[in-house]
Amino acid sequence: MYQKHKVGKIGEQLAEKYIINKGYQIIEKNFSCKQGEIDIIAQDKDEIVIIEVKTRTQTKYGTPSESVNNQKQNHILRVAEYYIHFKNLQNRYIRIDVIEVYFYKLGKCKINHIKQAF
Repeated sequence: MYQKHKVGKIGEQLAEKYIINKGYQIIEKNFSCKQGEIDIIAQDKDEIVIIEVKTRTQTKYGTPSESVNNQKQNHILRVAEYYIHFKNLQNRYIRIDVIEVYFYKLGKCKINHIKQAF
């Protein structure tokens, strides 16, 4: 596994722990279909939350959320639409969040949760 994939997986694990501590219930992780993948699907009270996790060790090329550009947003929306149809969730409130995970030197990290990101 490449180093950036390892960092990404660790970021997803930290994001998962973070949302569980906030009272969310994990429904699925790494939901995959031919349209793509959703990192985390969770329930927050009466909302289904589609979560894109972006992890960075530096911001030289921008913040993690800046990498969720229009093309990536459209990609996430297509996968979310498939998931909603596949799980028959048409009458549920769906929200899309982005969780940024920043890794700093000495093993420290920061999590920034952007609700209703787009």
